[in-house]
Amino acid sequence: MASPNFASPSQRLTDIERARQLVLQEHATLPAGWISPWIERSWRRCMNLGLQAHEPVTFDVVSPQQMRRTAEGNQRLVQSAKPILNALGRAIVNTRYFAILTNAAGVVVDVSGPIDHSDPRAHSITRIGTDLSEHSVGTTAIGAALTELQPVWLHRGEHFFTSASMYSCAGAPLFGPDGGCVGMLDLTGIDVVERPELKHLVTQSAQKIENALVLAQTHHLMVRLNWPGYAMGSEADGLVCLDADGWITGANQIARQMLPKLATPGQPPVHTGEVFGIPYELLFDAARRRDARLEIPLWTGLRLQALPIERSSEGRPVEAGLRTSTGDRLPLRDIETALIREAVDQARGNVAQAARALGISRATVYRKLGHKKPH
Repeated sequence: MASPNFASPSQRLTDIERARQLVLQEHATLPAGWISPWIERSWRRCMNLGLQAHEPVTFDVVSPQQMRRTAEGNQRLVQSAKPILNALGRAIVNTRYFAILTNAAGVVVDVSGPIDHSDPRAHSITRIGTDLSEHSVGTTAIGAALTELQPVWLHRGEHFFTSASMYSCAGAPLFGPDGGCVGMLDLTGIDVVERPELKHLVTQSAQKIENALVLAQTHHLMVRLNWPGYAMGSEADGLVCLDADGWITGANQIARQMLPKLATPGQPPVHTGEVFGIPYELLFDAARRRDARLEIPLWTGLRLQALPIERSSEGRPVEAGLRTSTGDRLPLRDIETALIREAVDQARGNVAQAARALGISRATVYRKLGHKKPH
């Protein structure tokens, strides 16, 4: 099947209808390329739940007790997302799409944008407390993003229920400071032109919400991370927050992709000493010098550029050409020495073990630390 960017609107709908017939009626396996694989997986999950595509879809609101628990449990998510939703509403004001924020269970916790509440098709899915999970309303961008944990685009008949085929949706999951999924952000339109580019917009907006959630954590220092040679100060930066003793209190998804030690969601607290090959005090020292970038080694052998920022300065913009001269950086020899000294300390003074961990010779360890090699 042609990509939605290249197929004509009528051909796109014809292909979707043919895919529905093969999967939902004939229970056949689709050839590769007909529809996105995750859509077929979602359809099959819906059938396994006993849902019938021809039945009317109902948008139920959770009980008052669940509503209270949902409101209490998602206060930080709603507060952190509010300014991003407001900006997003301005971006889509002329598209007839609107934004829906849900928790990790697919329950609506906030909405934004041009919602026509006189249209029951819009009103029914934008009520706070409406259950839009996959087991409740079948295949949607909301249920799919929360299950697949990736950004998605869904158009008309790609929804499971036939009666939901007027919707077009983009969705992206939201990950909290500990790496676990805390909800999703959805952009939905009713009887609208297909706009798959909204998947990019919703993904960027989700990153902004994730960053806001990280910065809402209690912390003393925020460290922006990026690879050497890349500009700092955008949503492409990794964010890591530290307490006063160097323990990581939160990180965004980009930082977790850069730092394998943080890849597992919900793991016990990790100290910066397990991630960066420098003492954490150097990060605090750099932050006090204001705008001093470091190029720091990781225990994986890679290097990152880091910009530590004190909490009181987090609102200041990061300048693109910010202090890049060698004199403003921690000298590389000092970083290497600190890395080697930390490795020796972790090896309890066993120089041979530290050298093996670092992939260097014992002679190099002794030379860098200014010690004579024993005979």
